[in-house]
Amino acid sequence: MNISFEYPFLAAAAFIVIPAVVFIYSRLKNPFVLLMPLGAPGGVPFKTSQVNGLVKFLKLLEIISVFLIFLSAAGPSIRTSETLWLNRGADIMFIMDISPSMAALDMDGQSRFAVGVNLIKEFAQRRPADNIGFVGVGLDAALFIPLTTDREALRLRLELLRIGELGDATALGVGLAVTSFHLENSNAQRRVAIIVTDGENNAGAIHPETAAGFLRDAGVSFWVIAIGSQGEVPIDFTDPFTNIRRIGILYSEYDEESLQSLAEAGGGTLLIAPNADAFAAAFAQIDADEITIQRSRVVNRHRSIFYQFFIPAIFLMGLVKFTRKYLLKAVI
Repeated sequence: MNISFEYPFLAAAAFIVIPAVVFIYSRLKNPFVLLMPLGAPGGVPFKTSQVNGLVKFLKLLEIISVFLIFLSAAGPSIRTSETLWLNRGADIMFIMDISPSMAALDMDGQSRFAVGVNLIKEFAQRRPADNIGFVGVGLDAALFIPLTTDREALRLRLELLRIGELGDATALGVGLAVTSFHLENSNAQRRVAIIVTDGENNAGAIHPETAAGFLRDAGVSFWVIAIGSQGEVPIDFTDPFTNIRRIGILYSEYDEESLQSLAEAGGGTLLIAPNADAFAAAFAQIDADEITIQRSRVVNRHRSIFYQFFIPAIFLMGLVKFTRKYLLKAVI
């Protein structure tokens, strides 16, 4: 976004000529005027009244109003560039485990949850034409972010997510079923489901492989990212219900074989991410494999801001005239 002028020479006059004229006028003295101090010889000279200061202030307001008049006459406008997508991108739904185990600090000192949220935001920024949605999984599953291209709304909602807000369990099957419901009727040319988890399904009435089959039957591209290291891992998070900080050691393990079966049931691919680098590499692989053709054009828009300068100028001129006529009266 930038400001441009239809008549730049008038803008130049406002910024250069007017200040120069005011400066020169204030420095020059009339050679035909004789300055004489008033008052008794050797006594205290007369002091200027406060009215003199008000008069100078009114002159300043007049200068500012003239400056604004020149700017408004220069035809100011705001120019913005907007990208219009000429084709629809992919519909991509993330399903992420947000149970307390995702607070494990084995991603180069960061939690699995924090790294996962950041990777989703970065992934979305690299694919501006795609609709991105988010399903959280815990004891139950819920759609937190519907499919959208609004990256600011996506970012804000992801930053409000809290570990454990859906309970201490992992209902993978329910999360996949919710995702299937929102993708099966999509008319996007490419539909993608990406599930991020560090554990096994241990809640919910729907078996994960059954729900994954729904995605396969609907023609949805399916990815499973198994995140986390094996063994004892430090954990640190604040319970969203009690606001009590939980610090301890988690014995981390997941059944790779069951997650592989889940990926196969959905006709998809399993990616293993035991550390932050592998986690980022998994997202990079998905980004490279799920290619969509993006056609766009840039539209330049102009919005006049003439009145933003003209109205204050008229107001200042009226204020000066009112002050001189009704407040100063016979003094000026």
